Amino acid sequence: MNCIIVDDEPLARAEMQSLIKEVSQIEILGSFSNVPAAIEFLKTKEIDLIFLDIEMPVISGLEFAETLPKDTLIIFTTAYSQYALKSYELDAVDYLLKPIEKQRLEKAISKAVLYKDLLSGETVKNTVESNTSDFLFIKADRRYYKINFSEIKFIEGLKDYVVIHTQTQKLITAMNLKTIHQKIPANIFLRVSKSYVVNIHFIDSFDNHNIYIVDAEIPLGEVYKSEFFKAYSGGSLNIDN
Repeated sequence: MNCIIVDDEPLARAEMQSLIKEVSQIEILGSFSNVPAAIEFLKTKEIDLIFLDIEMPVISGLEFAETLPKDTLIIFTTAYSQYALKSYELDAVDYLLKPIEKQRLEKAISKAVLYKDLLSGETVKNTVESNTSDFLFIKADRRYYKINFSEIKFIEGLKDYVVIHTQTQKLITAMNLKTIHQKIPANIFLRVSKSYVVNIHFIDSFDNHNIYIVDAEIPLGEVYKSEFFKAYSGGSLNIDN
């Protein structure tokens, strides 16, 4: 797997290069101070992953992300937390706040490697064949797999697919999040952002911005926040606190 770094701060680029080399085997093919320079590089190179700053001159990281091929993975790196929800609308793998911690970067890279493997493998041919009140049938490699709703922790939208996170595995299917949400029980699975549906029985904790399920940190979108608090807490919590 290869990557490039795009950040207008020289020190930030140097620190990111050092951290990436320390926690992974990803090949760094380039480091750029602005988006136009990165665009020129991408004309002749295929890149798997981009570590992308957001607030940059000429073209912002968010504007750049909207133009990238669907199979290019993005990890945003920024000092500003207010862009997090927008980043997930762009199907970003992760959103890292500066100063970036080594452990947090390692987790983000592991996630990117996993998604790269999923998107490039045969598993993308998986399809949801049918559903009952208790489980889904997923077809993969001419076999049918039964996935109990009680085993699904959350479902994540990723590019043109969804990743079903169960207690034991991750399954990717060629279906959008809205469609699969219609096939599962609404009293158990709540849509909490543009990219996530969660099983309420697996929620460990939450705040005004995120939901935590085991080691997953799931963004809580503004559009979905009121409905989530109402459905999950019965309206007993004040979401403004």
